[in-house]
Amino acid sequence: MKILIEEHQYDVARVKDILHGIDALENVEGRVSILYVGYYYNTLLKDCVFILPKVLLKDVEGQELAFGKYKPEDICDLNKYNPLTPEEKSFLYKFSVWIYRSIVVYKNDKRNADEAKDIVYHTKIAEVGKGNRRLTNTFLDILLELERFNHDNQNFFFFVLKNLHAGFNKINWTRTINKEMALVSRNVPVYLHPVNKKRQINFDEELLVIFFSILNYIGDEYGFPKEINFQYELIKGKQFGCYLNGYGLTRLRQIKYKYFSDKALELWGLCEAFFKESEQLFVHTEKKEYLLVKSFYMVFEAIIDELIGDNPLPDGMEKKQEDGKIVDHLYTAQSLIEGEKKPTYYIGDSKYYKMGHELGSESIYKQYTYARNVIQWNLDIFNGENKKVKTSKVKLRDDMTEGYNIIPNFFISAKMDDGFDYKNDGISQTERQNKRHKQMQFKNRLFDRDTLLLFHYDVNFLFVLSLYARNSASGKAKWKELVRERFRKEIQEWLQEDYNFYAMTARPGTHAKEYFKTHFQEILGKIYTPFAENNIYSLALDKDDPEHDNEALLTKLRRHFFVEPCSLGAPPEPVIQTAVSNAGIAAVLPARDLVLVGCLRSPAHREWVFSQGKYNIRLAMGKDDAQGAMKPSRELMDVSHILLYNETDKSVAFYFNVSDPSVMPEMYGVDKMKELFYPFNVSRHPIDSYQDRVIKRYSKRAYLIYDFNPLPIELPSKKVVNLERLLDKFLPDDEPMGKPFVVAFQELLSYIE
Repeated sequence: MKILIEEHQYDVARVKDILHGIDALENVEGRVSILYVGYYYNTLLKDCVFILPKVLLKDVEGQELAFGKYKPEDICDLNKYNPLTPEEKSFLYKFSVWIYRSIVVYKNDKRNADEAKDIVYHTKIAEVGKGNRRLTNTFLDILLELERFNHDNQNFFFFVLKNLHAGFNKINWTRTINKEMALVSRNVPVYLHPVNKKRQINFDEELLVIFFSILNYIGDEYGFPKEINFQYELIKGKQFGCYLNGYGLTRLRQIKYKYFSDKALELWGLCEAFFKESEQLFVHTEKKEYLLVKSFYMVFEAIIDELIGDNPLPDGMEKKQEDGKIVDHLYTAQSLIEGEKKPTYYIGDSKYYKMGHELGSESIYKQYTYARNVIQWNLDIFNGENKKVKTSKVKLRDDMTEGYNIIPNFFISAKMDDGFDYKNDGISQTERQNKRHKQMQFKNRLFDRDTLLLFHYDVNFLFVLSLYARNSASGKAKWKELVRERFRKEIQEWLQEDYNFYAMTARPGTHAKEYFKTHFQEILGKIYTPFAENNIYSLALDKDDPEHDNEALLTKLRRHFFVEPCSLGAPPEPVIQTAVSNAGIAAVLPARDLVLVGCLRSPAHREWVFSQGKYNIRLAMGKDDAQGAMKPSRELMDVSHILLYNETDKSVAFYFNVSDPSVMPEMYGVDKMKELFYPFNVSRHPIDSYQDRVIKRYSKRAYLIYDFNPLPIELPSKKVVNLERLLDKFLPDDEPMGKPFVVAFQELLSYIE
């Protein structure tokens, strides 16, 4: 076997014979490099030449060394000089199988049809037969010969099986008469248990079982198509492992003397070659054979995209962007700062480099450009300017704070596992010097569209190559889910090394939107609304504090918001709940605020209030004044929080921060409440009875509706509102039960015990 490595500069004098039969251009310095990956048969040397991917090359003190320790020229001809260890030689011997399978999968994928026509060069592997023959010494040859034999000899298999099973169900009358007693019925002997001819172990059939078990194994292990048309009980799992570890050869040699036909002996030889990994299998080579791929980086990109990317791309995007740049990988997944399942875009780029090769500035700049194009595509959707897509689950810009969600950008490079382990699914931070990159227009603005982050990972080339080559849909889906979550967790950890993250919610009396509008310049790019509860915000501050104002900003924000440390990706509700509970009700309800004390009349009313996030009061309009309605007043409009109690047991339920109320005039107040499925008069009438009576009776009613903070805050356990005293004071006997009232917080404090 001859070995070359992609893109390495060889001295022409040393590899001239090896390059026979393949195009390779010599430069003016007498050196040549090969721009292919794969294998071809060299008719001059009558040997197979295997071209390895350049990821095997590692820069060591200015020299490109295979496996980081061999000059590529020294391992060109392993028949003459073989410095490799047994592990390295075994690795190369089987590595051709994975390269072959990955190229075949790439070539057969319809999505790659156009590119494959230009970069994949393939003629079928030579066949066993008469004529010119050579010695093979790659595991790939053996596997392909096994596949070929199965494909070309179906008639042979059927012929053997037909002869083996002939007569097996015939009755052995001699043994039946000798062993069974006959029952005579109408002068006719009847034997209840006739004896059939016993089946003996048939060594021809055992050879077929071994052969088809090998085909099943290479189908599972390497992804070769399974074409097994015979229902044998195959040797699998641990039992087949014993065959691989030596028993296969032993058993084959025990039954070898049973075979006489040429086909049976040929089949036996193929099975022996597989277990022995023999170098003595004769292969017919009348035609030139090769499987080569030019620009192998395109195959590597296809591998990574298949294993991590979305196909088709999200939101109608295409790999070729509007400015002509081509993005390698793009998918949507859970946001870095979202406790719920809100998605964001993840943008990746494959880098098919030699081990340790540093990224160029051009690659980094292009990746930032990819991100800007994706951001603009998303903005155009919500601005109504995207003609292809009208809506999206991803919304990068937060309308309240005008902050932008973080878009993770990453590079993926290939590396070789030191132990040649195909099962190590490790994907980790690159070993290169520069692992992270950041570009920004303004400092300390993480949630800014011009702050772009870029992370660099290395992936085990052997693992992704074998996973892609097997072409197992379940295996690829499982790893895709695993690696996406790993990306998310590791990027979160990296960001938390550079930034402090906080969860925020407005204190009662603070109108968050108005505050952000007034202090826009101070909070721009530092605050974002990622959570399902839109009253909770995320604050990110650079640990280096480049503008020396982090503490001042935190002090100012804490006057109007609860601001608590909250790890990236963690749910903020427990943090906020704890902060509010620890602060106590006095801290939650500032003295200047007005409290609306409202009643929850029934379970149905309570369910409506909590499901809608609304509480309504009826406004007094003329004669309706005496029926529990309230007169319009300025204090009703100035209410900043609400305290609710249950009418049944007079217990305090929750208090909420509320926004400015909206007025529903009598013209359409009832209609609006109908749209909200309000349970009219639930204490007196069934909910479904309002169609005839209640609507007519209440048609001239106006309502004041409060939208409250969807995050209810339980009152501290050690602080209890004496509701009985409070109602006696503000809801005397002459007032309808459950009528709302307003009380200043300073006065409410006297009823907290």
